[in-house]
Amino acid sequence: MALSRFEYVKKFEVPDNLLLDCYIVVRVDGRGFHKFSHQHNFSKPNDENALNLMSHCAKHIMKEFSDIVVAYGQSDEYSFAFKKKTSLYNRRSSKIVSNIVSLFSSVYVYYWGQYFQDSTLKYPPSFDGRAILYPSVEILRDYFSWRQVDCHINNLYNTCFWNLVLHGGHTRESAQRIVKDTNSAAKNELLFSQFNINYNDLPEIFRRGTVIYRKNGTVETVHIDLIKKLPYAYEALITSTITYGLEAYAAAPQNLLLRIDVAQEKAIRLGIVKNYIPIANLILEKDRKLLKQITMRGDPVA
Repeated sequence: MALSRFEYVKKFEVPDNLLLDCYIVVRVDGRGFHKFSHQHNFSKPNDENALNLMSHCAKHIMKEFSDIVVAYGQSDEYSFAFKKKTSLYNRRSSKIVSNIVSLFSSVYVYYWGQYFQDSTLKYPPSFDGRAILYPSVEILRDYFSWRQVDCHINNLYNTCFWNLVLHGGHTRESAQRIVKDTNSAAKNELLFSQFNINYNDLPEIFRRGTVIYRKNGTVETVHIDLIKKLPYAYEALITSTITYGLEAYAAAPQNLLLRIDVAQEKAIRLGIVKNYIPIANLILEKDRKLLKQITMRGDPVA
């Protein structure tokens, strides 16, 4: 940029560098997608083409920004978690968010016809975005668990609501009155007794959302329970938290220890951490009792 007497205006820019040593999560949300989905006749309660298009956009984002290690999406939103040590755009919030949101929107429009071959865009969709900082992997894990719980709650409600409207002869108003004050057990009973639907048999993409992570140089997609088990991506995202939790490996602690050691070596090679961390320091508090039991059996735990 050429120097001029107008250069002083740059001083009005507000620095927005995000704190160091925190995990950056960027969440992209569809703006006005209730109207958008209605105008474009999305299937109710879930439109699999729409969900797959969102995941296509998320994969494109992860291929473009290598510092993103894991993403989670449901409905009209996607969350992207960065390596803790990322220096992308000098950690400037506005640059990171604007680049991800603009690319996500562009990809959504560009690939619309691939997923909706018989439907023309009636108007351009838009997305908003925000950057959130999380100081520890425990809180980061709770963030993703929170988004997945939100997916489950909304999907269970919508599945009941739209079955009452589409197949039960109810108006939207009467369906809302029926569903609004019911708990999860009552909603499950409603689906089974009135529509012969076992909620647990519904596709996992609807019930659990979509996890996208890196594995062996590729971007993989899974639909798993984030509260009970974590995707492989966490091995690189943190020094190496336990991929599926101690419970899953209680019967074979040697395999668990090997996985943690390998993950730490990988993290050191990637520059995420500099030093080996004792395994006991990586265990979540709720798992320490089980770790103690494993230790008492004589298994080495570092």
